[in-house]
Amino acid sequence: MACIPPPTTAPFSRPTLHSEPAAALAQVQHIYRQQIEHLREAMQRFVTGESPAAHVRACYPYVRVQITSVARAATQLAYGFIEGPGDYETTLTRPDLFAGYYLEQFRLLQASHGMQFEVGLSSQPIPVHFSFAEHDHVEGQLSAERRMLMRDLFDLPDLAAMDDGIANGTWEPKPGEALPLSLFTGPRVDYSLHRLRHYTGTLPEWFQNFVLFTNYQFYIDEFVRLGHAEMARPDSEYIAFIEPGNVVTRRTGLVAEAGDELGSPPPRLPQMPAYHLVRADNSGITMVNIGVGPANAKTITDHIAVLRPHAWMMLGHCAGLRNSQQLGDYVLAHAYVREDHVLDAELPLWVPVPALAEIQVALQQAVADVTQMSGQDLKRIMRTGTVASTDNRNWELLPDNLPQRRFSQSRAVALDMESATIAANGFRFRVPYGTLLCVSDKPLHGEIKLPGMANHFYRERVDQHLRIGMRAIDILRAGGPQRLHSRKLRSFAETAFQ
Repeated sequence: MACIPPPTTAPFSRPTLHSEPAAALAQVQHIYRQQIEHLREAMQRFVTGESPAAHVRACYPYVRVQITSVARAATQLAYGFIEGPGDYETTLTRPDLFAGYYLEQFRLLQASHGMQFEVGLSSQPIPVHFSFAEHDHVEGQLSAERRMLMRDLFDLPDLAAMDDGIANGTWEPKPGEALPLSLFTGPRVDYSLHRLRHYTGTLPEWFQNFVLFTNYQFYIDEFVRLGHAEMARPDSEYIAFIEPGNVVTRRTGLVAEAGDELGSPPPRLPQMPAYHLVRADNSGITMVNIGVGPANAKTITDHIAVLRPHAWMMLGHCAGLRNSQQLGDYVLAHAYVREDHVLDAELPLWVPVPALAEIQVALQQAVADVTQMSGQDLKRIMRTGTVASTDNRNWELLPDNLPQRRFSQSRAVALDMESATIAANGFRFRVPYGTLLCVSDKPLHGEIKLPGMANHFYRERVDQHLRIGMRAIDILRAGGPQRLHSRKLRSFAETAFQ
């Protein structure tokens, strides 16, 4: 029997101990760069026709900490500390993109526990697909035969290394295995970064820490108009506006940066196009048109979650379920009825999805600020209540009025197809969430959407609704992430990384 040669690997990096978070991050960056360069060079040779003599392998760097006591420094944060003694570790990826995030997590951990960081090379392979540089599509130059051979010579994505057991609370360590430091492993993060490019048509680097979701292109059109208006203001707090295809518009007075010229409008919009109003500190606004339905809502939040945003919120249209509501009224969700079904396996229906006070207060204040209403006048146009989300767009046609009965029993005031999904995935992934909807029809009361009425409604309400969402983000940003990340979202044994 022929002997299979061992994999060709990059130079081995021995584990090192670091007392300084910056030194630990530098070593993570060094190992990752070394491993990625090894993969890229081998892949480039393979594209030119050369076949490696053995399987080519590179692995993710890891960081590990050892906690010996339950004692820790006092903190009001919902993250940045470990509950009990033990060994904790995680694999890391893209330390260029996540440098600030990793450094902050390291700093908080050390402030809480005063321990050292062990940084080394894990045994988890980096799939070759995740090593390609942006705008590097070398695999497209290969014949079908060479692509099949690539499977034998390079590591491919292993879905078993990418599941969400940690976030779902179902992960169990094997004997002697370290406990997790973060919700997401390196392969899981890489998988989502690549999915984000595909679904949104923009680079993960452009995503901001505050995310707005909508289910109508009208909101995107208005966001684009406001984004370009901000870029025309030399004193704007935003420095760039990004559109699908990574088309970059810099603020008036700022010069173009390297790479801006690579962006170009796509021939057709991606499935869930994203637009980014960028601040220098990454605390700007990303807006995504998720389209209609809970499947899209789950898909995009599954992937944006790895970027660890400070908050995401849904701005969309809903069916008003109460006769007292008027078209154009707002609904601030304080509870959710989940009939979307897309998260039932990951987050059982018996798990409550609470409203988060910080988001609720910001949204209510934003409505008051933008509409210039207060007291009874504000209550007249905005109702706080339960929002039901369904995966059946034609729920009104089901026999025996069963959906209506359930919605009445739940005290729902509005119905849509995405809000509960976005809130539930925020709960699941520890991303603060909120919902402000606008009543666009009242099917239970004979007011259904008609083209003329809908167009008038969109013209009257979209601009105001979007400005309310953006004003809420201003309020949340001013309060700081320390107040925003709620301990309501912590499990019994939470990971240390935010």
